[in-house]
Amino acid sequence: MRRPMDIFESLESEVRSYCRGWPAVFQKATGSHVYDEDGRAFLDFFAGAGTLNYGHNNPQLKEKLLTYLADDNIVHSLDMYTVAKRNFLKTFQEVILEPRGLDYKVQFPGPAGTNAVEAALKLARKYTGRETVVSFTNAFHGMSLGALAVTGNSMKRNGAGIPLGHSMPMPFDNYLDGQTPDFLLFERLLDDSGSGLDEPAAVIVETVQGEGGLNVAAPEWLRGLADLCKRHGILLIVDDVQMGCGRTGPFFSFEEAGIVPDIVCLSKSLSGYGLPFALTLLKPELDVWEPGEHNGTFRGPNPAFVTATAALDFWTGEGMEKQTIAKGEQIEAALDRIAAGHSGPVTGVRGRGLAQGISFAEPETASAVCAAAFERGLLMETSGPESEVVKLLPPLTTTTDELAEGLDIIADSVDAVLV
Repeated sequence: MRRPMDIFESLESEVRSYCRGWPAVFQKATGSHVYDEDGRAFLDFFAGAGTLNYGHNNPQLKEKLLTYLADDNIVHSLDMYTVAKRNFLKTFQEVILEPRGLDYKVQFPGPAGTNAVEAALKLARKYTGRETVVSFTNAFHGMSLGALAVTGNSMKRNGAGIPLGHSMPMPFDNYLDGQTPDFLLFERLLDDSGSGLDEPAAVIVETVQGEGGLNVAAPEWLRGLADLCKRHGILLIVDDVQMGCGRTGPFFSFEEAGIVPDIVCLSKSLSGYGLPFALTLLKPELDVWEPGEHNGTFRGPNPAFVTATAALDFWTGEGMEKQTIAKGEQIEAALDRIAAGHSGPVTGVRGRGLAQGISFAEPETASAVCAAAFERGLLMETSGPESEVVKLLPPLTTTTDELAEGLDIIADSVDAVLV
């Protein structure tokens, strides 16, 4: 008798990963819950790795999408002008850019976050005429070759199969536990003609390193980085693929620091509905592309334009930001209690807003906690260089009661694993 998973295990590539920790065949999803084919409900603190900030099958987004498709509106359009694209651009400008005083051109680079990063790197090199891009320890920017070159994780880098060059890693905020002043090494290398560091085209940074272990860059560190880049004529790229679209509170994760990056990469929850969609935002003076110089078949995803436009309704006031910050405080308080009850095995609470987690001294503990949570009806993943962090990415629309339920499951799971 064939098991429900047999077809996947016999036919699908060994590269599959998430399904190994969640042995279920999922069928339906609404809000903060997903359901397997047997009808068992799971509270979702994974949210498509941060792709479903507004929950599964959000009704106001779904209604717009179904209406659009039912009326035989255009689905695929490359970079042609369409009504759906015009509506998105107009709404994005009015709701997101103008209220924040941001003057960016919008590039549609392709469907995924790694496409946005590749476009940013390529543009920075074209504009400056330089090759080197500085990244940071434990960074993750995508799985294509350019993005891998500025990614820190050795397992992912080794998967490239070729040398990854034209990049230079620097210590992320507090990487050396405060033993060295911020940017001392970076500044010294820039100023020393014998350092071997070629003049960089750009610096690329995440304000919170999602895959790297929920490491948070302090606002003053980000301001220092922006100042260093400005003084040395280096472009500053913020990769907001996972932490943008409100994940940390404000729509852009860098808003708290008061900086204005030269280039911003967005994807994941940009469509709001789980549809592939990415943007590269660039200051107008950087827009030196020749027509068609950077393109792709799937850079006109009209259904994603429709749901992304509808999702921007959540950002017409300050409600979403304030709710996310409050929910983040609820999570932090609960995780702090768990950490206090297991000092030693638990090494700390990390993150910001609705991207938080618990780090463990033994990496296998984090995987065991996630497995125990799955058995109790909660989906979570691990992150960090050794997968030592239990990572929470619930939808922003998750209710406080649902958060409390999930946090109780986490506490029970930690207790069960550490008994």
